[in-house]
Amino acid sequence: MSSLDRIVRIVIAAIAAYLYIGEIVPSPWGMIALIAGGVLLATSVLNFCPLYRIFGISTCKV
Repeated sequence: MSSLDRIVRIVIAAIAAYLYIGEIVPSPWGMIALIAGGVLLATSVLNFCPLYRIFGISTCKV
């Protein structure tokens, strides 16, 4: 996973958390956004995305 990919994931996770905490998005959709943001944050911290492995995608420069 490239650095840009990790940064984008962290930014999207932060936006999802903001939308949920700020109650900008209705509750059920806000919770879905929070969970998706948590998954994005976890994959960026672990530097591993299972879907990339399944589909054979790599964003790292060789």
